[in-house]
Amino acid sequence: MRIDAHQHFWRYHPEHHVWMTEEMDILKRDFLPEDMAPLIRSIGFDATVAVQARQVIAETDWLLELSDRNDFIAAVIGWLDLSSSGVVEQLETYAAREKLKGVRHVVHDEPDDDFMLREDFQRGIRALESFGLTYDLLLYPRHLPVAVRLVEKFPDQAFVLDHIAKPRIKKGEVKPWQDDLRALSNSGSVYCKLSGMVTEARWHNWTADDFHRYLDIVLDAFGAERLMIGSDWPVCTLSGDYEPVMGIVMEYTEQLDRADVEGILGGNCARFYGIGAS
Repeated sequence: MRIDAHQHFWRYHPEHHVWMTEEMDILKRDFLPEDMAPLIRSIGFDATVAVQARQVIAETDWLLELSDRNDFIAAVIGWLDLSSSGVVEQLETYAAREKLKGVRHVVHDEPDDDFMLREDFQRGIRALESFGLTYDLLLYPRHLPVAVRLVEKFPDQAFVLDHIAKPRIKKGEVKPWQDDLRALSNSGSVYCKLSGMVTEARWHNWTADDFHRYLDIVLDAFGAERLMIGSDWPVCTLSGDYEPVMGIVMEYTEQLDRADVEGILGGNCARFYGIGAS
């Protein structure tokens, strides 16, 4: 099974998607499963992981409803209020849903860079572990040292880093991102999504070669067995069409052996999220 490990759906509403700036007008419309299905088929993929784009429980409910109606949505990464005193009750309700495989919080938009070290948030992470759910780390490079401290506190919790932590590809910078990324990768419980890179490059003015240095660093840090391909569709359309965006990683993996390729293009995602597990 080949899986796009990171994509989004939404029905656009200006009050619900305030993060979309004027330069993101292309995103200000509905993006739904009927738009996604032909895209994955066009590159020979079978399934996707739908990830939250709003921080309300209604978003989680909606994504789960979409996944029930569309078999190609193999997993949902929703939003639950991990800082709530009632997080256990929320998890008791949602962890029972077969396709809910994990949760995410938009940490990089929090005004406090140490948000993940708050006791109430860590209480939520601790609860996730007991329910067998994963956590997606959505960060900027400056948050990586904080993430290292978080994962060290929860060695048995499954984490995955979204968008390789959004290094400054447009500027060609790798430091200190490279060193901090390696520190995070030292925890074997952390995987990494090869996603979101084109939006950190020059929009519609990049070549695949622009990303090879970053992919080399991530591969060296995590090893092929902890990497998974993701499009970040439809956000990726700010900078490129779906097929060439996915082609960046697909072509890069041609240098690897067959087992590593199949892992990055779907097997690692299935294992991490428990997709297809009985």
